[in-house]
Amino acid sequence: MVTLQSKWRFLFMFLGIQLVVMALLSREGYQKRVSYFIRIFRKGDATGPPLQNRTGGALGGGDVYANLSHPSRGHSHGDEMPYCPKTSPLIGGPIHVSFLSGLTLAEVQRKNPLVVRGGRYRPPECEARHKTAIIIPHRNREHHLKFLLYYLHPFLQRQQLSYGIYVIHQAGNYTFNRAKLMNVGFREAMREEDWDCLFFHDVDLIPEDDRNLYVCDDNPKHAAIAMDKFGYKLPYKMYFGGVSALSPLHYLKMNGFPNNYWGWGGEDDDIGVRVSLAGMYISRPSLKVGRYKMIKHKLDKGNDINPKRFNMLAKTRQTWKMDGMNTMEYEIVSRDYLPLYTNITVNIGTESGLRSPAQPRKPAEKPAEKPAEKLAEKLAEKPAEKPAEKPAGNSSTKLQNKPAAVK
Repeated sequence: MVTLQSKWRFLFMFLGIQLVVMALLSREGYQKRVSYFIRIFRKGDATGPPLQNRTGGALGGGDVYANLSHPSRGHSHGDEMPYCPKTSPLIGGPIHVSFLSGLTLAEVQRKNPLVVRGGRYRPPECEARHKTAIIIPHRNREHHLKFLLYYLHPFLQRQQLSYGIYVIHQAGNYTFNRAKLMNVGFREAMREEDWDCLFFHDVDLIPEDDRNLYVCDDNPKHAAIAMDKFGYKLPYKMYFGGVSALSPLHYLKMNGFPNNYWGWGGEDDDIGVRVSLAGMYISRPSLKVGRYKMIKHKLDKGNDINPKRFNMLAKTRQTWKMDGMNTMEYEIVSRDYLPLYTNITVNIGTESGLRSPAQPRKPAEKPAEKPAEKLAEKLAEKPAEKPAEKPAGNSSTKLQNKPAAVK
């Protein structure tokens, strides 16, 4: 009998210990959940309640606005200011990306009070070490654009960049030409500012980690190495799609992008081949950092699969010097400096050219200046390129004497 009572006593003690351990673990988990929400409310934008998540999903990172504050500018940019740190103290790593119900551009503007007309931003308390232009080829994707702007503005601010966002909108209903729009974006952005680096960014890709720095490397950079639609893996070695970055020198070396890929597919691979033919290689972040979430959508009307893409790719070695920035033709329809971005609507013509044979060319309507060619002339006059003598810690490759902005 004594033995039986001892066994029961031991069993009750064992069960009691298990219950205590489970209670402690539950309490710890509860505290973590509470502390997570406290951090959001303390660090986030306190001017209004957060928008509700329409799609749900597990939390995979922090709020992209959490590390940002909006102080009054302590210095005017005419004053001497210290350079920003080599590594921004605002970088937080993984970002939780979800697509929010009721999101408007007015809400995005409210959450980014330091972004000025045309989608420009400079850090308020230090001099940025890098100047980056974001080029977004676009047509009829306003729904996607507002989500990209919602995440991209704070993402870039956390990296303490001086940046501008350009949306290059293809006018008309003719087949979409992504690469030619990117050529236009390069030329028009460089006309306005002497950018160190240009990021060519699909409108439906949202970065998920702010350690993926939007600055240029010594070689052309493919930033979107790990997309959710590919299982967060690189689909093949020469893939250069989604989000990529070039310095002005990289762009000139590879003669920009092809102008003759009308429709979906092929231009990314052509660009990747150009990188190699120009004597460069593709730089990439790690799979852990270069993560992007795609906004799901069907293939756009007017952007059907290009049936000629494989034949065209087979000829890239012969055509890359004859088709690119040196043969591009386009007309600016309008240029609008909006609160969150600069919108440039452009006529890029058709496969037959900028105009049909029945329409005579009007020289006055063609862009009067060719910044890319002027930039090439300036570079040709310079001695061999050397990394710029920028303040210690600037890891981005620069030209020793950067070309003046084309006006």
